[in-house]
Amino acid sequence: MMIGNLVRRQLHTIISRQTIKPSSPTPPHLHTYNLSDLDLLNPKAYIPLILFYPNNANCRLTADQKVTVLKSSLSLTLTRHYPFAGRFPVTPTTPSYVDCNDEGVVFVESRNDTQLETFRLMTGQDEILGQLFADGVVHQMSASCKNLVTVQVNHFACGGVGLAISMSHLIGDACSLGSFLSHWAYVARYGSVDHQQVLPLNPHFIQSKRTDYSIRPEPAVAAADTTDVFVARRFVFPNSKLSEVKNKVVSEAGGSINNPTRVEVLTSLLFKTAVAAASVKCGSFKPSYLFFMVNMRDRFVEKLPQTTIGNFVSLMMVPVRHTNENSLTMVVAEIKKHKLRFAGIKSVEQLALNNSKSKVGNQDLDNVGKGSYFCSSFCGFPFNKLDFGWGKPMGTTLATKSTGKNGFVLMDTPDGDGVDVLVMLEQQHMKIFENDKEMLSFCQTN
Repeated sequence: MMIGNLVRRQLHTIISRQTIKPSSPTPPHLHTYNLSDLDLLNPKAYIPLILFYPNNANCRLTADQKVTVLKSSLSLTLTRHYPFAGRFPVTPTTPSYVDCNDEGVVFVESRNDTQLETFRLMTGQDEILGQLFADGVVHQMSASCKNLVTVQVNHFACGGVGLAISMSHLIGDACSLGSFLSHWAYVARYGSVDHQQVLPLNPHFIQSKRTDYSIRPEPAVAAADTTDVFVARRFVFPNSKLSEVKNKVVSEAGGSINNPTRVEVLTSLLFKTAVAAASVKCGSFKPSYLFFMVNMRDRFVEKLPQTTIGNFVSLMMVPVRHTNENSLTMVVAEIKKHKLRFAGIKSVEQLALNNSKSKVGNQDLDNVGKGSYFCSSFCGFPFNKLDFGWGKPMGTTLATKSTGKNGFVLMDTPDGDGVDVLVMLEQQHMKIFENDKEMLSFCQTN
């Protein structure tokens, strides 16, 4: 079946719709959850994730029984993640708090007449993926939307299941989403929030004062010319090949770079290759900038638990202003140098103040819009390990949206033996990028 035909017709039928509330009421003293200064720096958007589960012959649960398990365990999980069952106040500006009123999480069940594999192989930018999310909540928050989290269970024709979750970016980052889903999955398998296997996954909340003032947001980075056509492609890099890249970087650095991570070297390889492709297409080198989110939980003086809910990230910008700086080794070195600047954070307020300051100097303002590349890494998060009682997912997709910007989204492969990358570039640049011999030498070939 052609993807084009899928887009033109309705694929799914809604079976049921209900709101899952916490199994016990939230105490009165927790009825208001103030968003932190860090949270308020984020856009009014959702993080949309789909987990694809095959029809597991070894699982004795029926489709209806699986849904019952998901609902009952979600209800229990919401007693711990109590803000997730609340609502944002309706306001023309960004809401500064969550009303923890236990109204619950929207939970939709649908039947889809397509095979799971059809969706799993999509790039993440296919509009058809939006049908898998409750109420089409995929990206931007509308002014009237008050839900923090929505869930939709999609039953495919093959017997597989697609579990689609959207979480507001105002309440947390990707690490928060991973923590929430891990807690939910463990509760589903062990049946209690008090089980010894579940207790270490309990969320950690940091109470913030009500923010009645506006923090200057991150500098807006202009999108590329809207007349440009952007395309998305997927590439898989096995860990064995990434080890070769790491060895290459260490060797060329002559001892100045020690133990680079696979995300650091892969991000550098992608960025370097994309900048080179743009230079070929344009006929000359243009200053370029890599924007990369860094998880800050372990960079506080007193490290925060990874189960800390909120937006504990910082935006890092690595500039390449001259053509001789666009080498794999130099980009890795710059990433590591910039990461060192994030050490020693003493408080949430300090981190928020650092994040609110402009990261773009005057010398870069003329070029940063057209030469920007955004990288989001979901590697290391537990998405491919989420077992609700019928096995781990065979694939995970982040439903990204084409925004007319260059970017890379990194996720662990289902088997954990590599990194799956979604690359978004201008169409003419992509033609050069996807034929780069060095980059392809580290890719998985089928």
